[in-house]
Amino acid sequence: MSLRLAFMGTPDFSVGILDALVQAGHQVVCVYSQPPRPAGRGQQLQASPVHRRAEALGIPVRTPKSLRHADAQREFAELGLDAAIVAAYGLILPQVVLDAPRLGCINVHASLLPRWRGAAPIHRALLAGDAETGVTIMQMDAGLDTGTMLLKDSIAIGPRMIVSELHDALAAMGARLMVAALPGIADGSLKPEPQPTEGVTYAAKLVKDEGRLDLSRPALELDRQIRGLNPWPGCWIDLPNGEKLKVLSAEPVAGKAAAGTLLDSTGTLACGEGALRLLRVQRPGRGPVDAAAFLNGFPHKVGERLV
Repeated sequence: MSLRLAFMGTPDFSVGILDALVQAGHQVVCVYSQPPRPAGRGQQLQASPVHRRAEALGIPVRTPKSLRHADAQREFAELGLDAAIVAAYGLILPQVVLDAPRLGCINVHASLLPRWRGAAPIHRALLAGDAETGVTIMQMDAGLDTGTMLLKDSIAIGPRMIVSELHDALAAMGARLMVAALPGIADGSLKPEPQPTEGVTYAAKLVKDEGRLDLSRPALELDRQIRGLNPWPGCWIDLPNGEKLKVLSAEPVAGKAAAGTLLDSTGTLACGEGALRLLRVQRPGRGPVDAAAFLNGFPHKVGERLV
């Protein structure tokens, strides 16, 4: 069954979902994405990953700053859609937009709802130490990820998984589930289920200061922070000389001393609980190096507090 669709998405996460819809034979008549943003050293306007992919596929792209204006709402309604597929779009859909397609607007959300409603569900699941996460296909309503659930699948979060790995796995899962859900949505055989009222959590948008590593916290938490916040905002330690030492990779190990104490010559730092062995670090204006190489050029003594 081929459906007449609009696709609404912006980042890399959404590109594979658009591809999957096209490959499944659906008629994607229009793509909506966030407007181009300044990027790079020259701050030139750059179209989003979804925008660029849609153009490569020959699909018309619209980039309104808002869908609250009557003209944008009329243009959307005039598409005569069976459904709109939404995946990390980034704009609020007013009720008139939600109601315009025959089958409504269907969202690909990267969590096991009702856990991690909101902007950053992939990162928050890893940062919180969740054992698993997944994807929920949901019927959108006016709330923040509060609509009824149509299809779910889960994935284990491995003990050394980094956020880019989890992102890619969930993007592939979202593409598969969305294609699988559409026939049942169209013929009514896939019955929506209300979200549970228990277990609701919110995935707040990431902010830059979350990357600062506080060594008074447990090493296990800092490890999740490093695995969950690279490449953005990245994680760092504030050194006594005022430098921010980027921590690109590390691992939790056994160890006990005052937080910030250097425990060995390879770069193991005591934390509030346990210790964190630095593996790859980067000083401002320099390239990444092994932690041991950094320590060779940095005044230190084992047993002293490095930070």
